[in-house]
Formats: sequence, C-alpha cells, structure tokens
Amino acid sequence: MKVLVADKISPKGVAWLRQQPGFDVVEAYGSSPERMLELVKDVHAIAVRSETRITAEIMAAAPLLKVVGRAGVGVDNVDVDAATERGIIVMNTPSGNTVATAELTFAHILCSARPLPQAAASMRAGKWDRKSFAGFELFRKTLGIVGLGRIGGEVAKRAQAFGMRVLAYDPYLAPSRAKAMQVEAVAFDELLAQSDTITVHMPLTDDTRHMIGDAAFAKMKPGVRIFNCARGGIIDETALLAALKSGRVGGAGLDVFEDEPLAADSELRSLPNVVLTPHLGASTAEAQDAVGVEIAEQIADVLHGGIVRNAVNMPSIDATGLKVLGPYLDLGSKLGTLVQQIAPRQVANLRIRYWGKIVDLDTNSITRSVQRGYLRRISGETANFVNAPLLLQRLGIQLEVVKSTGDSDYTELIEVEAASPEGTVFKGSGTLIGKGNQPRIVGINGREVEVAAEGKLLVLENLDRPGMVGTVGSLLGRDGVNIADMSLSRLTPGGTAYMVVRVDTEPSEAARREIKENPSIKSAKFVQL
Repeated sequence: MKVLVADKISPKGVAWLRQQPGFDVVEAYGSSPERMLELVKDVHAIAVRSETRITAEIMAAAPLLKVVGRAGVGVDNVDVDAATERGIIVMNTPSGNTVATAELTFAHILCSARPLPQAAASMRAGKWDRKSFAGFELFRKTLGIVGLGRIGGEVAKRAQAFGMRVLAYDPYLAPSRAKAMQVEAVAFDELLAQSDTITVHMPLTDDTRHMIGDAAFAKMKPGVRIFNCARGGIIDETALLAALKSGRVGGAGLDVFEDEPLAADSELRSLPNVVLTPHLGASTAEAQDAVGVEIAEQIADVLHGGIVRNAVNMPSIDATGLKVLGPYLDLGSKLGTLVQQIAPRQVANLRIRYWGKIVDLDTNSITRSVQRGYLRRISGETANFVNAPLLLQRLGIQLEVVKSTGDSDYTELIEVEAASPEGTVFKGSGTLIGKGNQPRIVGINGREVEVAAEGKLLVLENLDRPGMVGTVGSLLGRDGVNIADMSLSRLTPGGTAYMVVRVDTEPSEAARREIKENPSIKSAKFVQL
C-alpha cells in the first residue's frame, strides 16, 4: 500500500511508516497541485501538515485513497465534505501539540503582563528605559478561557499556578468537569464582563467565527488583554484594531490570523501593545515529533483494517473501545442488512432503538454500523462508516435513534425498524449471548425467534398448520440444501407463524419459487447476512 507524505512531517514519523510491512512510502514535499494529481493515482493514504491542499479534484484522482492524515489540529486544507462523500477518513492529531500551544498561550499572556519583547527591542537599540515598560502581576487577576478542551484545560492549570481566578465558557462543558478542574463555569457575557485577561480555545465554525467582535468588546472591562492561539477568525481583527486604538483593549497576543500569512502592511504589526507570532502553536521539537509519529500510527491502523482514532468525519474508536464495541458493531451491521432485505425497496424512515446497558456505551459507532449494514446490498463497497449517513440521507431515509430506559426481555437489545412510505413497519432485533458475545437475532417483525446472526436465512410467514416444518424441510432436502438451524414462532395456535431457517447454501430459484407458491406460505424472504 502506498503512503504519500505530501508535507514535511517529523522524520521519526516517516521512519515509522517505512518500518511497516507492505508500505511503500513516497515523500513529495512542496508538490504543485498538478504534480499531486499525478502522485495520488495509486495512493492509499496521504499525510499532510498545513501546506498541501487536499481538494475534491485530488480525491477524485485517487480511487484507492482511504485516509488523509493531518499532522496537527486544523483540517482547513482538506475538503472534508468531499472526503466524506467518497468514504475517505480524515484524521488529525489533536493531542500532540496540546502542551506546546498551551505554553505558547501563556507566554503571550506573560509578555502582555510584562512587556518583555518591547523591553528587549529597546535594549538592542542601546537604551536603558525602565519607566516605559512597567507591567502588572497576574496574581489574583481573572482569566477568562473561551473553550475548555484539551488546550484550554492546560492553560487553566498554568493560570492557577500563578494564583489567578479562572472563569470558563464552554457550551459543552459538564458542570462536574468544571468542578474537577477548579474553574468557574459561567455564561459568555459574564466571562466578558469579569475577565482581566481573555484567551480563546475554540474551533473555527460558523458559530464561533467573529464571536469576539464589536458586541463582545463592548461588554469587556476597559483595558482587557486578549489572546488567540487557536484559529484565526474567532476574533474579528477589524473590531480588535478599533478596540486597541480606543483603549477598550489594553493589549493583545496573536499567533493565528484570519488570513495567513499576515499581510506585510497589516496595521496590527505597528501597534506597540500587540505581540504577534507566525502560527507557532505546534512549533516545538517535542510537538512535531509527537504529531508526526501519531499520524503515522493512525494511518497504519486504518490501512491495516484496525482502529480509527481522531477522525473528524466519523466516530473514532480506540483499541479499548473497539474491544468493547466490536461485537455490537457486528450485531448492528447484521440487523441493518436483515431489515433491508425483509423491507420493501423504498423506505421512508429508519429507527434504531437501544435497550439496557448498551445505552451507556458510545452508540454513534454502532448506529453507523447499522447504517452501513443497511446499505451493503444497495451501495456495495462504496458504503462505509464514513459516508453511510450521507448515502442514507441521499436516499431520502430519515434516521431516528432512541435510547430506551424501559424494560425488555434482554439485558441489552438492539432493534432496527424500517417504515415504508405507507407506514408499514419491518423490524429485526438482536442481542449478544454467551462468553464470546455471539450475535443472535431474537425478533423479526414483532415475532420472537432465536437464530444465529450469520450465514443465509429463509424467513417465512406461514399458516400455522401441521406438517409445515416437514414440507419446508423436504423441499429444501430435494434441492440439496442443508438446514443448519431453525426457529419457530407463533402468536396463537392456528393463526400465522414465523419460521426462520438458517441454511448452508442458497436455495435454487426453482426451490424459492415453489416455497412462495405454496398456498400455506404468506411470505418468503431469502436473507444473506
């Protein structure tokens, strides 16, 4: 399998890839877009930093491409939507530069409190000016952190070591985590009003773009200091310039910008109370080695068919999670495939319901496995964990996921239900049994059955009459089909019954036609799991 290293990652990461059996590693740094179109024709994976853009056009030229790995956090240079549509995994390395970025952030905070860069420049100019560079202490000041993820959490630890009061705004922050980190979780406006110093550590999204703008600056303390070592665009630079000139903001430290590189004539460069660095967040030897090796390991895991970590367009599963979730993923896929084959071709809604201890697990991956199983016979190999939700949406199928707290007859249960446009419902349910967590189908269309979730199944609805088992068994016997397992179910004697027969080989077309034409058999479906 060919791995293209398009940007210069740590030599340790490249060396690690070269040590993997069956890998052909090609280093092609600084390639033009035209050259990339040639290089990617037979590649299975691409490793980048921030220089090379992986566009939809490049992906279209790479039919074997399975994964794009970004040695860093931001994936702005990768067309994630195009990758998702093609079933290509996009991964980043969010933890490798955590400490480096947190330390740089705090260096900016310190340089604003004590104007060391300006004082150092004055000394180089031959001056001895003590009065112009008076600072202030961080002790007992209030730091507001916007976004308390990995980096924000590390910044909080360093602020607490300096004796600062730490406020945090994060819409996804659980109160228990804030308490454990000894920070005060507050509303955004409250953070703006109370903080002496503010630092942002949010991803750049439609919701966070320019979240620090004119309206936000108006709510801040006069003389507040503000810092951004996260993503350019979170702070509105035009509004920041105005706030710096008016004195509303007393100082700023920026490592990232709305447009990079920062224009040579940018007015930010001329302000004496602003410290600028050229996107150095991950620029430490330790961070570069960490993200280089980490992305190499993640790419190898994907190509070897193993775990998926730090994917930005699908749920990630680490080794520990995969060990727990693996049997459920298999069961979910089998149930999705089962329901697709017993339901009509046109389906309006798909509902997945979880019962029991399974609701406490990360069911996102299981849900995707169900979706992929449902699409397996519709979309073939093009359906995978990455693009299954998109492909389902394109079919016009609405998805609903329910975590049920009610009782079921099983410790844990997954039920998949498909509804036709007319409202007719078709469903299958399953659970895991035994020490090996073997997947079992325990319900079809509301009838209790029990059959192994593997191989080939005949699903029959028939009149509850004597001799039906013998009739079906004899017919299959004449066709040379061996029965591996059978489950019978009925609601009332003499009504309709369900017969699920697991067979070793597929019955012939003639045998299936004979089964369907039997007047006592109301419906017959042949299912391949």
